[in-house]
Order: sequence, then C-alpha cells, then structure tokens
Amino acid sequence: MKPTGIVSDILGQKGKAAWSIAPDATVFEAIQLMADKNVGAVLVTENGKLVGIISERDYTRKVVLKGKSSKTTAVREILSSQVIHVSPAHTVEECLRLMTDRHVRHLPVLEGDKIVGVVSIGDLVNWIISAQHTTISQLQTYITGLPG
Repeated sequence: MKPTGIVSDILGQKGKAAWSIAPDATVFEAIQLMADKNVGAVLVTENGKLVGIISERDYTRKVVLKGKSSKTTAVREILSSQVIHVSPAHTVEECLRLMTDRHVRHLPVLEGDKIVGVVSIGDLVNWIISAQHTTISQLQTYITGLPG
C-alpha cells in the first residue's frame, strides 16, 4: 500500500458503491437513504447524470435551521449544485487538499461524466493510516532483519 495512493486504489479496496437520489425526492427520503446506507452524503442524479450532492450538513443548515420540513422540501431546493469531483487518477494528497480548501467531506469520482464512486474524508484518512502502518512494519522488518 503506497502512502501516495490514488483514488482508484481506494475504490478498489472499499468498493465503488455510490448512492444517489433524484432531485424531486424529499429531503426526508435522502436522509433516510443516508441512514440506511450509513453514509454522510448522497449524490443527486437526473437521467444518469450528476446534478448535485446533498449531505447531512446541507440538511442541518438548509432545512433544520431554517425551520423547513424534510418531508415537504425537495432535494433540489437544498442540494449543492457546484459539485467538486475528482477522477480515479487523483492522488490521496490532491483529494485531501481539495477537501480542505473547499470545506467538503465527500468527493464524487467521475470518469468523464460517468459516476464511478465516492470518496470521503474518512476513506482518505483510513488509507493514510493503513499506509503508515505498512511503512512502519516494513521499516521495523528492515531494521531488525526479522520477517514481519
């Protein structure tokens, strides 16, 4: 495992599941999907194309704090339409920098306009922790001359 892995490495390990919902669905349905799939965001797609993303953060800031009802508010009313995305060739470091600079926690992964997965900040942190553990183990083996 390379500390300088790329998005396709992460997707190969975690899988390419990318949950999505239609813009006409209710926010309640989107939140229910997030709860069912144990994710913090879902992609918003229309005719197979990415048109936005909705996160738990969007829900709290654009529904709860504004006194709206999740059962009557459509996803299209609160989605983030300026979706920051990456390709499978982006590095872990590039993704972390993008997430930090843009204050996002989820990045859709696209090949052209085709959705091939989603990476979260947690996915990237887990990758780095695993890569560091592997590097430490390899260094210990090298230093001691003993098999790992």
